[in-house]
Amino acid sequence: MVHRQFPAVPRTVRGTTLDKVSSYTLQPIGFIRSTLKRREDAPRQGTEGAPDAWLEIEPRFAEALLGMEAGHELIVITWLHEAKRDVLKNHPRSDARRPVTGVFYTRSPARPNPLGLHPVTVREIEGRRVKIGPIEVFDGTPVVDIKSASTRADG
Repeated sequence: MVHRQFPAVPRTVRGTTLDKVSSYTLQPIGFIRSTLKRREDAPRQGTEGAPDAWLEIEPRFAEALLGMEAGHELIVITWLHEAKRDVLKNHPRSDARRPVTGVFYTRSPARPNPLGLHPVTVREIEGRRVKIGPIEVFDGTPVVDIKSASTRADG
């Protein structure tokens, strides 16, 4: 379970004060099983040579795979559990020649809530295991959600 406690800040957002919604709980629906074993092994983006990997779904979420087939395009949402969470700006792609940019305008994993968005294709499905790719995360990365990348899934 991933739990992040935020300090209470009395600001109003559409009638809701942030001090009333100071924390959220995310529970992994599964984990990535990849040949990439360390963060240093992972390419920066999936299109930069990332391998396919297996997404192992937790048993209680297995029914949520209904309708998914090989060839479907998905957005896999991960919790980048080893990312720094206190970074608000950086040089994009860690390139000091590029101007410093706020992390909300980068794809850096270092950010206040390190969610990763990964467009992938389903390669095969074996029970609760879904082979997807390409995906640039390393082995053991928690997956917090999966969404269809196609509007056809809405019916």
